[in-house]
Amino acid sequence: MSLSPAALERRYVLLTALRWLPVGLLIPITVLYALDRGLGTAEIGVAASIQGFVVLALELPSGGLADSWGRRPVLIVASSVSLAAVITLSFAETFATFVAVAALQGVFRALDSGVLEAWFADAAIEAGAPTAVEKGLAAAGVSLGLGIGGGAVLSSGLTLLAPLLGVDPLHLPIWVSAVLTAVYLVVVIVFVHEDRLARASTTLAAAVRGVPRMLGDGIRLLRSSRILLALIGVELFWGFGMYAFESLTPVKLAEVVGDADAAAAMLGPVTAAGWLLFSAGSALMRAMSGRFNVALMAALFRILQGATVVVIGIAAGPIGVIVAFIACYAVHGASNPLHNTLLHAQVTGQNRATVLSMNSMIAFPAGSFGALALGGLAGGINVTTAFVVAGIALALAAPFYLPAWRAGKIVTD
Repeated sequence: MSLSPAALERRYVLLTALRWLPVGLLIPITVLYALDRGLGTAEIGVAASIQGFVVLALELPSGGLADSWGRRPVLIVASSVSLAAVITLSFAETFATFVAVAALQGVFRALDSGVLEAWFADAAIEAGAPTAVEKGLAAAGVSLGLGIGGGAVLSSGLTLLAPLLGVDPLHLPIWVSAVLTAVYLVVVIVFVHEDRLARASTTLAAAVRGVPRMLGDGIRLLRSSRILLALIGVELFWGFGMYAFESLTPVKLAEVVGDADAAAAMLGPVTAAGWLLFSAGSALMRAMSGRFNVALMAALFRILQGATVVVIGIAAGPIGVIVAFIACYAVHGASNPLHNTLLHAQVTGQNRATVLSMNSMIAFPAGSFGALALGGLAGGINVTTAFVVAGIALALAAPFYLPAWRAGKIVTD
């Protein structure tokens, strides 16, 4: 079925919003839910780490599977696993069950990573509109931020509504998340179509056999392209630095407020505001599409994001921390479509999901190292030092966009 570029974008934006809305519902309550079920913070950390290890192990094979089997079947399997994870979470009571939830979420994230984006990029290019990719990615960035931010706000509302309905306040957001995940699965089945004849494999067994070839093609492409290798290298610094503003901001806020409970009360609306500004950053890139050199702008935003992270660290009061945090997320939202536009310009439909998986996979070990290094700095010296180091690391990613900039004037229309 042939769709216009505008129709493709609408589907992609809707699918992205539905993909992240259930996640937004769970973000504010998952840790509290685990604590309420009797887990300690150390157990929660161990359980959460399982997800990262599973993603690291399956990221590349799942990307190769999406390239050999097809985007649609992999998205359907991924969405089904996500639904199983949320349902399992709804009755989780023990450490082992929470580990199982984390493992299922890791499988989902590995299967899901970059596949919807690859489907959209392939469909737009096949429709004869390659310049629509950048606008579509920016629009999806808007819907991602709105989905997570809206989900977080909805989660807070549901926890207030739950006692009036006679249900557990921490259970209701999980149940609603499960329903929305099921809706997403149905929409994927209905809306995601692709030319299966373009795939060399049409059965799962044949697709699995084709994964090593797809991985080999992706690795050879990476080795042969200085631009692509440099773009993947950005993730080393990006993954490392992101740990600070994603995980250490509550520590910094509690430090400047002087009361952990008061800081926790601020975090809900502040996090929602951050994701809404993430959407605004993506919307700005969509509005300005075609008016700037993508590689140059991507490099400048790496430096700007590094600066906002440093400001979070050195701010002396809560207003400074909150404003810098929100600004960081606005830059974060603007940076994602720029980086991904440059990635898509270097690959084809045959290896798109594999390369996107490589890009994502690099961020996970970098983030783990960031957690160890920055967490150690925050505990051993102070949290300000950790933020300054993270900000410098984010800014150091900027030169990795130079090969793309030197290769030519990349401006989209």
